[in-house]
Amino acid sequence: MTSADLNNCANCPVHNMGNLKKLGIDMSSFDFVVALAGNPNTGKSTVFNYLTGLRQHTGNWPGKTVTRAEGGFEFSEKKFKLVDLPGTYSLLSTSTDEEVARDFILFGQPDVTVIVVDATRVERNLNLVLQILEITNRAVLCLNLMDEAKRNGIQVDDRTLSKELGIPVIPTSARQGEGINELLSKIHDVATGKYICKPYRLKTNSSELNSAIEKLSNEIELEYPGLPNLRWVALRLLEGDQSIIDAIRTGDLGNLQKDLIPSEVDG
Repeated sequence: MTSADLNNCANCPVHNMGNLKKLGIDMSSFDFVVALAGNPNTGKSTVFNYLTGLRQHTGNWPGKTVTRAEGGFEFSEKKFKLVDLPGTYSLLSTSTDEEVARDFILFGQPDVTVIVVDATRVERNLNLVLQILEITNRAVLCLNLMDEAKRNGIQVDDRTLSKELGIPVIPTSARQGEGINELLSKIHDVATGKYICKPYRLKTNSSELNSAIEKLSNEIELEYPGLPNLRWVALRLLEGDQSIIDAIRTGDLGNLQKDLIPSEVDG
């Protein structure tokens, strides 16, 4: 199968197998990889445990002292590997946890990133949500702790939020298992291409910044044709993000635009 055939295959995974191997992720028995992200204290671990049950194990990220939890689940005859990323408030790589979470989404290119949000503190959680949507076009927002929101008289319009963010928004109460089937369905739909996300991207009114971003993006495009999220990479370079600078120097950034043939995807 050619790269053109692969790009036209709605059910084909989009994850970067080579970089996932570098990150210590074994995909030999799975069809898709799902990242689980979110602020601390959003019930992310509860969502992870409910989805994976006893099919999980823990270890450390390669070269890091940060704990990584992995698990698996099946839905609609597809096997999904779920990777629980460290709970963070941002992806600006100012801490090891933030660097691990950001690098997995950027370089691993998970088929879906599930962002767990506390329904009682949506506004506070949106900073991380918007940063993740700058990196990936494939995301589902898990609006968790809806039971707590209801107890506190808080109402969240999930349909409007979904329309504004351009991604599925699923209300859940993971402790009771409420909304989990709907969450699984949307993970499947995004992973298989049945649901096409159109994520909201922040815009700047600074003509000087836009000009600098465009110029740098063109230079990156010449060096790495087909690289996704050029604007985001350009912004990080302008901000002096050392890990992105290192990724360009080592060539890791270039791995993002390489197509994978089905035999590589299958292991």
